[in-house]
Amino acid sequence: MTQFESGIKMIPYNVEQVYAKLSDLNNLESIKDKVPSDKISEFSFDKDSVSFNLSPVGNISLKIIDRNINKCIKFETITSPIPLNLWIQLLPVEDNQCKLKMTVKMELNPFIKGMISKPVKEGLEKIADMIAMIKYD
Repeated sequence: MTQFESGIKMIPYNVEQVYAKLSDLNNLESIKDKVPSDKISEFSFDKDSVSFNLSPVGNISLKIIDRNINKCIKFETITSPIPLNLWIQLLPVEDNQCKLKMTVKMELNPFIKGMISKPVKEGLEKIADMIAMIKYD
């Protein structure tokens, strides 16, 4: 199992607000217009799942498999060229600030790992940056 982690992102909102927004995927509506349409198309979601077509990878669908209130949201793939698990981890810092870190685990053979490690790490970092910039109030 290969693991990739984003850097730790500081979010200027309390952990309860951040968790409430991220744990219900219907809230993706507020960032739908920020998704780069040249890379991601066919973007759809409901409370527990999200699906999109990622160019040039293909169709990807994720569902929430576990919610640990104000701490972690765990996802797994329903549809993906490479099965993976994704965690969004939250940690309170102060009343109006929390930390976020994202982790992805994938089953990769050494050949594929060499080809996709850099794009996966860069993509994970961009997603974490985008999540850190959401308005949570």
